[in-house]
Amino acid sequence: MTGTFAHIRRLARHPSGLFGLLLLAAIILMSVSAGWIFPEGPWAMVGPTRLHPGVDPRFPLGTDTYGRDIVSAIFYGARVSLFVGIASAAIALIVGIVVGAIAGYFGGKVDDALMRLTDAFQTIPNFLLSIAIVGIIGASLPTITFAISIVAWPIIARLVRADVLRLRTYDFVQSCKIIGMSDMRIVFQQILPNCMAPIIVTTSVLVANAIIVEASLAFLGLGDPNVMSWGTLLNVGRQQLRTEAYITIVPAVALVLTVLALNLIGDALNDVLNPRLKERT
Repeated sequence: MTGTFAHIRRLARHPSGLFGLLLLAAIILMSVSAGWIFPEGPWAMVGPTRLHPGVDPRFPLGTDTYGRDIVSAIFYGARVSLFVGIASAAIALIVGIVVGAIAGYFGGKVDDALMRLTDAFQTIPNFLLSIAIVGIIGASLPTITFAISIVAWPIIARLVRADVLRLRTYDFVQSCKIIGMSDMRIVFQQILPNCMAPIIVTTSVLVANAIIVEASLAFLGLGDPNVMSWGTLLNVGRQQLRTEAYITIVPAVALVLTVLALNLIGDALNDVLNPRLKERT
């Protein structure tokens, strides 16, 4: 626990890490406060259509083609982006950690079979597979989350497998076998805790990629029609890009800032959890 607090303090003192944390905290605050600040919801047509930013103080970022407040859409869209990003990353982590740990620890035919399965998923373009899954099953938030996670777990599986292959030869693992500890206890209680640093760093990348994929699917019209996301707003503004470019620019900026925050946090975590790597560079 003391080590965890020490890592948090070092992350807070890291310039880019602190900026990323503050930026991400602002986005989380937007998502949490959306229902309180905009009780009418993101779909309400509350003003004139295609109102440009700065024209009416009631709508500082303007309105879209249907007279919906863009600020409200950005706040509610933050909910969708964070939910999809965190949920899909969590599923990918669970699947990837289990597959990678079992493959790396047992090796042999088990390793070969699981790695061939991993290769099969990696040979298919991730975004195209996500489009196919959503197109076949249907555009809903659970389906989109599943489609994103199913193409993301191979990265974690290979990362965990490489670390487990290295750690399984260490003396503490052999000692656990001598005292009769089961294989699953050795893997999940002894080996995996020593693999968490690269997994934590990679998680920020998974969340950022998931947010981008969800927005891309919604931009193509494959988003959940029952929720307002930044990709939905991008899709609405696509047809008026020449005359009302702000409808596209505003959610695009929100996406860029969110991904930037996650990448900054990931880089800072890499420096905090792997200080020797920073010293060598």
